[in-house]
Amino acid sequence: MANDNIIGDMVEILEFPHLAVKYNVQGVPKIIINEEHSFVGSIPEMEFAKAVLNAINK
Repeated sequence: MANDNIIGDMVEILEFPHLAVKYNVQGVPKIIINEEHSFVGSIPEMEFAKAVLNAINK
């Protein structure tokens, strides 16, 4: 769903290795929410939604 409050970026770590170091990327996909919360790997949709809500404290 489109939402003006959500921004998503995808980065190729081979082209931007400094970002891989900054965000401690050890596996993909690595999801980072608000620069503070992160998780690695594919997770079910409901768990993803819960992680996002937990990250924004709702």
